[in-house]
Amino acid sequence: MTIQFNIPTNLTLLRIALIPLLTVVFYLPWQYSNLACTLIFLLAGFTDWLDGYLARKMQLETPFGAFLDPVADKLMVAIVLVLIVQQQATPYLAIPAAIIIGREITIASLREWMAEIGQRAKVRVSQLGKWKTTAQMLSIGMLLYREDLLGMPINLIGYGLLYISAVLTLWSMINYLSAALAVIKEK
Repeated sequence: MTIQFNIPTNLTLLRIALIPLLTVVFYLPWQYSNLACTLIFLLAGFTDWLDGYLARKMQLETPFGAFLDPVADKLMVAIVLVLIVQQQATPYLAIPAAIIIGREITIASLREWMAEIGQRAKVRVSQLGKWKTTAQMLSIGMLLYREDLLGMPINLIGYGLLYISAVLTLWSMINYLSAALAVIKEK
């Protein structure tokens, strides 16, 4: 199997390359570092949408791209959540962040195992997973920005969305585990 590098795959690789850039900017002693990190994160989110759109529209879907895309997403989310929790060290952030990161590891492992037994389709991304991802990305963007905007408490809204993300994360994990359990019972 050869690895094909096309526009969608290159966008996914760009998303991975943005992680160390975001990390460096996060720690810069610059008054606009939170804004710059938010913009980098939004750019990464846009590349996530764009690579999927282009892969489908241009029929450039590849096994390598299908593998790499969720890896890039999980890396970005986990690393940025760790940065945010380190910056705003409180159990109110650490607990939902741990739930989200723990779920991502669990489901990634479950998908790998299901693929090994030929049942990958049983744990494909659901609409609930898409809602979870949307809430997660909005919350992370707001927690990166942190400052009030137009009188709105952005950091507080980010906290609320992070908790919504954690609940959706647990709900989707239960759905995936139930689907896997049904496969196990059939065997």
